[in-house]
Amino acid sequence: MKNDFLISGIQQVGVGTENFRRTWNWIIGMFGADVRILEDDTVAERMLPYTGGKPQKRHACIAVNLQGGGGFEIWQFSERRPVPCPFRPSVGDLGILAAKVKCRDVAAFHREISAKWKDVSPVEALPDGTPCFYVRDLYGNLFQLVERKDIYIEQNLLTGGVIGAVIGVGDMDAAMRFYGRILGFDRVLSDTTGPFSPDAFIPGAQKKCRRVVLGRTVPFTGAYTGLLGQSTLELVQGLEMTPRKMYEGRFWGDPGFIQLCFDVKNMNALKAFCAAEGHPFTVDSCPEGERFDMGEASGRFCYIEDPDGTLIELVETEKIPVVGKLGWYIDMTRRDPQKSLPKFLFRMMGLVSRQKIQDE
Repeated sequence: MKNDFLISGIQQVGVGTENFRRTWNWIIGMFGADVRILEDDTVAERMLPYTGGKPQKRHACIAVNLQGGGGFEIWQFSERRPVPCPFRPSVGDLGILAAKVKCRDVAAFHREISAKWKDVSPVEALPDGTPCFYVRDLYGNLFQLVERKDIYIEQNLLTGGVIGAVIGVGDMDAAMRFYGRILGFDRVLSDTTGPFSPDAFIPGAQKKCRRVVLGRTVPFTGAYTGLLGQSTLELVQGLEMTPRKMYEGRFWGDPGFIQLCFDVKNMNALKAFCAAEGHPFTVDSCPEGERFDMGEASGRFCYIEDPDGTLIELVETEKIPVVGKLGWYIDMTRRDPQKSLPKFLFRMMGLVSRQKIQDE
């Protein structure tokens, strides 16, 4: 089947939380994701397979760091008590263990963050030798800071946005087929077996596991690729443990990493391809071709599951706000999908949408 769809990068990672404002303040303070792309405080009506069969009111935003990388979708139930994971996820448990965050100088940022936050691991290295370290947020979510020098729009920060994820899998070969065939992560950058880390900061890190880092043979291209950049996925299979599902018995939106989201073009072609590959859409916000409004933005979102049930969101954006108060929007349906959006539009978003740490 000819791939007539386009996947142009990781748009965001979903961060379910018990307190929307505390989490966003923390992400602004630690990672500089202070530019709001959209914010929505309505009812999630189209995620019924993952919300107990009932619509759920929620407050969510997508925030980015203009130095480049995907965003953070911060998400909290408004009328339902969030249910945290009953255990602290270990290396090899099924789901998103950590979000990868771009860092221009790991050693310098490690000194900076260690001076203001206690839950920080020692500096170590990825299998290819790239410096990295881990930080745990207010609610136990793990972020892997990875050294990358590229900058989209200079903000004089040491960090950028999301550039991948560490994902626990039950069958490495099945997972590699899924992420390679459907999302294009078909290039094995490293394939190692042994302890995940010499340090015990992450539970289970000193047990034996298989760890595969995937990139793409064909780099991402598309309207947002300048901002989103390139990314990698790190798949981890525990070899000395019985894996647990991080979202077993819980709802989409409960605390933790709820999904990894990719920006796409030509959703209908992608839908047909996923079905042919044995991974049909489990959610389609616009099955009849209608437009779905997401606050000031609009488009179509769909979900598939990897072989272990980890949720992958696919978003085809039709309209995004530049200066929403002035009615300045970009109609993505009228643009060449391969042509990058100019930097001045994101600079303008930064001028009008930059958020400061607020009272919780």
